[in-house]
Amino acid sequence: MADVVDADELLRRIQVARDWAAREEQRLNEAIEAAEDQAEQADQGERTGLAARATAFEAVRLVLDEIIKPGTHAS
Repeated sequence: MADVVDADELLRRIQVARDWAAREEQRLNEAIEAAEDQAEQADQGERTGLAARATAFEAVRLVLDEIIKPGTHAS
């Protein structure tokens, strides 16, 4: 069974997860740029997969941002 955590610890964990998602999003976007720079070597499927993963991490980051600061994001 999971340990019970207080609100401060829960907020800290959410912030850590948000920061991780932001780093992964940035890493994937950099990989997309690198793949585009080497267009002949990287196939379109690889770039599409990277873009899909980057979009997924962006969505996670935006949701966690909304949990941390409700109402600050567009509907």
